[in-house]
Amino acid sequence: MDLFSNLKSFFKTGGTVIDNNVFRLHYKATSIILVAFSILVTARQYIGDPIDCIPEKQQIPENMLDTFCWVHSTFSLPDSWEKKIGEEVPYPGVDTTKKEQKRVYHAYYQWVCFVLFLQAILFYVPRYFWKSAENGRIKNLILGLNAPCLSEEVKNGNKELLVEYLVANLNNHKLYFISYLFAEFLNFVNVIGQIYLIDCFLGGEFSSYGLKVLQFTGWDGSLRYDPMIHVFPRVTKCLFHKFGSGGSIELIDTLCILPINIINEKIYIFLWFWFIILAVLSGLVLVYRLVLIFWPKSRFLVTSSRARLVNHDNLHIVLSKFKMGDWFILDMLSKNLETLNFRDVVNDLARSLEKKEERRVEFNKCPAKYPPLQPAFYERSTSFACACFKFRRGESFFSYYFIFLDFFQTFKHCGALKTKAWICSLA
Repeated sequence: MDLFSNLKSFFKTGGTVIDNNVFRLHYKATSIILVAFSILVTARQYIGDPIDCIPEKQQIPENMLDTFCWVHSTFSLPDSWEKKIGEEVPYPGVDTTKKEQKRVYHAYYQWVCFVLFLQAILFYVPRYFWKSAENGRIKNLILGLNAPCLSEEVKNGNKELLVEYLVANLNNHKLYFISYLFAEFLNFVNVIGQIYLIDCFLGGEFSSYGLKVLQFTGWDGSLRYDPMIHVFPRVTKCLFHKFGSGGSIELIDTLCILPINIINEKIYIFLWFWFIILAVLSGLVLVYRLVLIFWPKSRFLVTSSRARLVNHDNLHIVLSKFKMGDWFILDMLSKNLETLNFRDVVNDLARSLEKKEERRVEFNKCPAKYPPLQPAFYERSTSFACACFKFRRGESFFSYYFIFLDFFQTFKHCGALKTKAWICSLA
């Protein structure tokens, strides 16, 4: 029970949404499916009876023969796969053993449970990367605004803090968006790589596995052979050498039944279709991201469709100032915030951005007589009297002279409020 509780906590997702449905199909649905398959195969393989070999005239103990053939692997004869069953061969891939015949050994079924578990871990890697890069930013920005029941005082205060953050950090979310885009790219690369990995693991048979199964259903029953038996044979051959009563080496050519492959074939036919669907969806998500990047109008369409109560004029104002990274933060907030709270945040954000633009335009209408010299470091203060600057070491007296001259010229021609705007514009 502790094992399953640990697995449950490993795949548990928080209440904060920081990705999309396709992303969750990778790290949540696919990882859970692969772990479940791994547990199923492990239970059948190491707790049940994965192989049953038929001893010849009880010359050797049955358990000994089963263990030997399981450890040293069984084989099929490819030349006998398409022969008529019941007339030429007793079973596909099973025929009279000859030294010159080509043999295909089946050792992979011993590793299926481990490979499935490794695949589950690989599907979680992009999620782990994104969660580390995201570092709880959206969760911290929500500020309880995802709850509909919140006191007006707390709600208004939290909305004001959120708007102040978005305005103060305008155009500073590029790396955040790039990290998410890279995680989505990892998802796509991972699922394509997993298809290639399984194809190598199954001897090049997986890439066309699903297509062959679909074709198999339309074949005439008298002519067809099951391609799943080709990849996961249920009856194979095993050669066991022993000393005879006269001291000579005797060869025991025996048949082995692999009931474990009945499970394996169903698992991998499901995974073939699942991975193909997942690869297509992941590719479409990347195309969707490219559309959002190169066609800004699409961002408005996405946000307005998700948050229908938002005023479209205010949304246009906000998105006209937001770059891709800022919009991505806003999009994540739209998935987490309560609908009315998100509407209020967008409205307040539009007003704040308009006021900021008005201050900038007003300042540009009244330029100072002397262009300001930018200080190396500064401290912004809301109080005009407390506004101060810190300069680099080694700056000459003339640098200070021109700065203060520019300061008084601005104060003289534009007044105190515009001088304060000039100080803030140095940010």
